[in-house]
Amino acid sequence: MSGENSDSATCSETTLTVNGKPHTLLVDHRRALLDVLREDLDLWGARKGCDHGQCGACTVLVDGRRVNSCLLLAVALDGSEVRTVEGLGGDGGELHPLQQAFLDRDAFQCGYCTPGQLCSALGMLDEAAAGHPSRVTGDTPDGGPEADGPESGRFAPGGPVPLDRDEIRERLSGNLCRCGAYPRIVDAVEDVIR
Repeated sequence: MSGENSDSATCSETTLTVNGKPHTLLVDHRRALLDVLREDLDLWGARKGCDHGQCGACTVLVDGRRVNSCLLLAVALDGSEVRTVEGLGGDGGELHPLQQAFLDRDAFQCGYCTPGQLCSALGMLDEAAAGHPSRVTGDTPDGGPEADGPESGRFAPGGPVPLDRDEIRERLSGNLCRCGAYPRIVDAVEDVIR
């Protein structure tokens, strides 16, 4: 168990399954998930960029959904599964297809935002596959005519959302890249969905 303060009034035992491994920690109620990942579990992939949930550098997956880990209190996630960039690849050290696509497409420059971009892209792919529309998704279930099928490029209610460049850009818009690698990031995501 670890934590900055062992006072039971300000700390709670919290169990998180991080990258497939359970961790039980004594966590101060005020600590963000990002700080627990970095300081207690030595997982330095998620970055502290703005500490306000505006840049996406801290993006991880919690129970399969992408989140800004700088905004979530770790104690509120007791029992949750957390996946960081360190947990994307396989056990044998092989890269996740998204990681390989980022390398192949040179979809990073300084690399500071890359862990958050990768986790966000993975979460975005799952959201689109589950049929969650974005602001730029074509005809949605509650507005407009039915889609003509997957080839139409329009959203079919209950089905996956087709991902074109505009859809990918919109869905990744919460992750900033100060180096401007956006076109190559979109290329890398397109490579994975083909």
